[in-house]
Amino acid sequence: MKFEINAQTRTLQGSGASRRLRHANKVPGIVYGGTAAPVLIELEHNELLLALRKEAFHASVLTLKLDGAEQSVLLRDSQMHPYKPLVLHVDFLRVDATRAIHQKVPLHFINADQAPGVKISGGNVSPAMNEIDVTCLPKDLPAFIEVDLKDLESGRSIHVSQMVFPAGVKPTGHGSDDPVVVSIPVKKAEVVEESAEGEATPATPTSATPATPAA
Repeated sequence: MKFEINAQTRTLQGSGASRRLRHANKVPGIVYGGTAAPVLIELEHNELLLALRKEAFHASVLTLKLDGAEQSVLLRDSQMHPYKPLVLHVDFLRVDATRAIHQKVPLHFINADQAPGVKISGGNVSPAMNEIDVTCLPKDLPAFIEVDLKDLESGRSIHVSQMVFPAGVKPTGHGSDDPVVVSIPVKKAEVVEESAEGEATPATPTSATPATPAA
């Protein structure tokens, strides 16, 4: 999916200038990286908010149209109001088509209903992570990565080393570790109480018959 976002250069900065922009339904931001100097920008709030609600927007190379000129960027950060649907600030990073980038990519778990651990054992899928850090060229960046659960049994896990990555994409940031991505825990056995009726009843001792004394 391709995303285009429009922006204009802004010259004023500071909290007062940012408040005035927000009152005008604009979002202050910045674009930086590469060989060019950082540039302060402003964007239309509603256009940006709609884009931020799409998962792929957070893991795609975006086309930023700044004063009419296009450049490729990645979303690096967005600040939201604590409880209002209001974007407070946004950061974009310029990308070079010839240089590898590092980006978090969402994970999509598929075929959970076919997993033996779910279908046969009645377990539940337990994701350990919902996104993963990858490195690749900008043209190879996937919007998401699928994790196929069709062979996952109860009590088993899928690790990063067992994932299938798209061509040109590699996981990063784990060092020598091989963390768990998803698992299906074993269901706890139900505790069955023993019936008191099945327990043996101890025998009651019988008094001995006194011996008859000899005549």
